[in-house]
Amino acid sequence: MKLRLLTSLLGFVLLAGGITHAADSASVYPNKPIHLIVGFSPGGSADTVGRALAEGLSTRLGQPVIVENKAGANGNIAAEMVARAVPDGYTIYFPSIGHAVNASLYKNLPYDPVKDFTAIGGVFSAPNMLVVPINSPYKSVADVISAAKANPGKLTFASSGSGTSVHLSAELFEKMAKIDMIHIPYKGTGNAMPDVISGQVDMSFPNLPSAVPQVKAGNLRALGITTAKRSAAAPGIPTIAESGLPGYEMATWYGLVAPANLPVAIRNRLNKELQSILADPKFKDKLIAQGADPMPGTPEQFSQLIKSEIERWRKLIAQSQITIE
Repeated sequence: MKLRLLTSLLGFVLLAGGITHAADSASVYPNKPIHLIVGFSPGGSADTVGRALAEGLSTRLGQPVIVENKAGANGNIAAEMVARAVPDGYTIYFPSIGHAVNASLYKNLPYDPVKDFTAIGGVFSAPNMLVVPINSPYKSVADVISAAKANPGKLTFASSGSGTSVHLSAELFEKMAKIDMIHIPYKGTGNAMPDVISGQVDMSFPNLPSAVPQVKAGNLRALGITTAKRSAAAPGIPTIAESGLPGYEMATWYGLVAPANLPVAIRNRLNKELQSILADPKFKDKLIAQGADPMPGTPEQFSQLIKSEIERWRKLIAQSQITIE
């Protein structure tokens, strides 16, 4: 009886000590550099925004925020690294929509995209753009749908790789329009663009930073924006939904997460500083230049977005039979 009581008291002391330690850590947070993990290579739009975000956090938190690029497997390498990190607020992750898509795309994901992370908040959302070669006979979304229905299995679309937002934008387009096209995957949008411009591939759905310069240069014709509303970066381009496919909507998004069990005080501090950054005119201008819109909100709202996106893309991936080993 005495041994059981002693064990219970010891457990209580250890638990209380752990809670006190977490509270103490949160009260002095941060007191050393923070590492922001980006799941893509340097130089891309995600990296550009991630570095601007790191700069804003560093200024507001009073500690250096170091960007680490851990590219590969549509963000899986970076996500697994963060999932296994200590939940002390010194390792945070800048996930994309791929964080939700990968849950269905990969059969043996080495982490749970919800349970193994603490949501901090959304950062931005951005559209992709349906483009065709400048000499294409297709002048509108309706033209593409009509041609695809008249020639099932003949029209081609390029993507930056299986399971990317470029690929899923096209798959969603196919399913909603009830058409059948051929997917031509490339290793990145940069590799796909020359074949789209030359007309070797009929169309693509690249993100705005990749598409807009080619449209402005007269190499590509823009037919529609994938989001529900028009983009401030290309206000003259109608949405796909208003151009012949009502209800169509696809947005790429990014946010901030940390390992599971992050102390609530640290989570709230990071969210508070994130909201301040998103309200900063300079940061907002940088997002608009990338064709993106700020996505402010609470940790709970971002967590719910991740969960809803996992379910949404699970259905499309299953219907399209897309898998990556």
